[in-house]
Amino acid sequence: MMAKMGYKEGQGLGKGGEGIVNPIEVKLRPQGAGVGAVKERTEQYKEEQRRAAERRGEEYEDSSEEERKARKERRKKTKGGVSGAGSGTSTPGGGSRKQKTRYKTVADVQAAAPGLDVPPQMLSSIIDATGNQTKMLTSTAGLMLGTGQPADTEADKIAKREKMELEAFIEAWHGVQEQKIYVEEQAGQHQLEADQQKDELRRLQAVVEAVESLRLTASSNTDEHGEWTTVIDKVKKIQEDHQHDVERYGLSEAAIGALTPVFKKQMASWEPLEHPDSMVPDLQTIRVMLGLHPLEQVATKHADLDDDYGRSRRQKATSHYETMMYTIWLPKLRTAITNWDVLNHNPLTSLVHAWRPLLPAFIYSNLLDQLIVPKLTAALQTWDPRKRTHHHKTVTLKHAQPHTWLFPWLPYLPPYQLDPKATSGLLTSLKRRLRQVLDGWDVASGVLPGLLEWRNLLHSELDHIFVNHLLPRLARHLSQHFEVDPSDQDLTPLENVLGWEKHFKSETLARLLVAEFFPKWLSTLHLWLTSDEASFQEIGQWLVWWKQQIPEPLMANADVQREWQKGDQMINRALDLQEEGRPLTELAAPAAGPARPIAKEIGKKMEAQAAAAKPPPVAQDLVQDFKDIVENWCAEEDLTMVPLREAHPQTGSPLFRITASATGKGGVIVYIKGDIIWAQKKGDRSVYEPVGLDEKLVERAEGR
Repeated sequence: MMAKMGYKEGQGLGKGGEGIVNPIEVKLRPQGAGVGAVKERTEQYKEEQRRAAERRGEEYEDSSEEERKARKERRKKTKGGVSGAGSGTSTPGGGSRKQKTRYKTVADVQAAAPGLDVPPQMLSSIIDATGNQTKMLTSTAGLMLGTGQPADTEADKIAKREKMELEAFIEAWHGVQEQKIYVEEQAGQHQLEADQQKDELRRLQAVVEAVESLRLTASSNTDEHGEWTTVIDKVKKIQEDHQHDVERYGLSEAAIGALTPVFKKQMASWEPLEHPDSMVPDLQTIRVMLGLHPLEQVATKHADLDDDYGRSRRQKATSHYETMMYTIWLPKLRTAITNWDVLNHNPLTSLVHAWRPLLPAFIYSNLLDQLIVPKLTAALQTWDPRKRTHHHKTVTLKHAQPHTWLFPWLPYLPPYQLDPKATSGLLTSLKRRLRQVLDGWDVASGVLPGLLEWRNLLHSELDHIFVNHLLPRLARHLSQHFEVDPSDQDLTPLENVLGWEKHFKSETLARLLVAEFFPKWLSTLHLWLTSDEASFQEIGQWLVWWKQQIPEPLMANADVQREWQKGDQMINRALDLQEEGRPLTELAAPAAGPARPIAKEIGKKMEAQAAAAKPPPVAQDLVQDFKDIVENWCAEEDLTMVPLREAHPQTGSPLFRITASATGKGGVIVYIKGDIIWAQKKGDRSVYEPVGLDEKLVERAEGR
């Protein structure tokens, strides 16, 4: 097969015959022999190398031959140096120097191994071969480390053997010394660990004794106040002695276990609204044992929680302290807040202020969201600033201004309760109630009290509420109740409107005057000028008097000044007609009549918004209209109509509670269908019967 491919026997492989001729031989190395123990190259390899060299025109030299030649050359150079310059080796500079023999004395040997005791017999048995005469080694003689002369005598062999044994002893001595140092270090480390364990044992014993003292204190039969004081002192002492071991040994659990029984006794006799800060100073002194942050971190912690304020908890379970506060402290507050008078905010705000650093985030959130804010919202729904008295009872909460009892809570409320853009929250309920009040406000009653305080809370939101809900009523009031009568001028309607000047921008009220006041004023001026009894002197005085009735900020408005200029131009035109001898009846009437552009514009806007918000079915419109009638009737009777967020099982209509209580409880449950009120029957809550808006419904709402 190879012959078919061009191979000729006796020649090398490959196209040019440059490959090997004979197969590769394998030479095994004896078992256990290392590299270099035998010659690795085979005769086949040497023959192939020789053939390759001849083909290149070179002379092949075997590695053994090369080594032999190199050794011969080294011997020649050595002999030449000895014959030319005596004994010694040649130097790069061409000179020669006799090799210096180095020696080590007995003192050097002992210094190399401090603490090693060399037996004198060993030193005396070593032959000193450093001189011309052979002698025994002494302490002052030198132990030769190396020599260029071959050791042919028996004494030299003994000396070399003794030297090697001594060096082995020294090396072993160093190993023993290193092992000694390691053992000493290990012993020191073990001793340190033993000392630490002893200290740990002493601390643990002290902790056990302190916890045992807590157990004995909890089981002692002392009076209530003395027991509380004793437990607090014991816990405080443990905190001072073992402050850094509280978390390590779980001392908080032991402290809460001893504190819970006496805390429960204190809660049973505690009156929260009478003594708001009771127990707070004592609990503040043991904050670390309760598992709370230090006082200097409380403000930062609450600031970090403002975004969520405990609504979502990351930890899966409550701590022992949180469980104690949730099961003992919070129910006590729930009972106290149920009977709390909203108008008297000081006791409860003082309590919240005092306990806030001690309350976990989710308990503080529960206290506000579930107890305090619903109470404030229910009281806000009963607010009615109209000044009137009822024939059968007097309600102080309805007429109390919200800023006096509601605004003190603002510093304690979480941000989501005061978010103006939120769909729920106390601020949202506050704005909704203010809009309802302004929608039904009688302008003749004057300015709504306390609005300056609302400005600090609502800011620009209050301007939008005024424009959308109050400005149309002011415009309607001027349109319906104000008349310009030079013979008997009544300024009351105008004064009622101008009384709101501080709550509107001057541009807004100026537009209101241009729309509602000046058309009537210019129409009356034109009527007076064209009458037979016209007196320009009286008209001039009348004009000056009217300019004094308008506040200065409104007088400086450009739109208002243009209206006054229209009056001046009308008078000047009348004077011109008189001078020309023409009748004053030719005087042109004012371009704008007694119209209500702002009221119409805003009224149309409000109607469009209301129509867009109402669902299409007509029946729902009727229900909504009749519901407004019922709400207005409840307001007239000092009653509250509270939605229950439940539906009647049969009709699916929403249920309401009509009650006279400020807490929103009691009263009678009703639902509205068409233009009829269906009230829950006494004695059978599953039956509803139709009732009228009369005294009987008032009696049931009052619980009579």
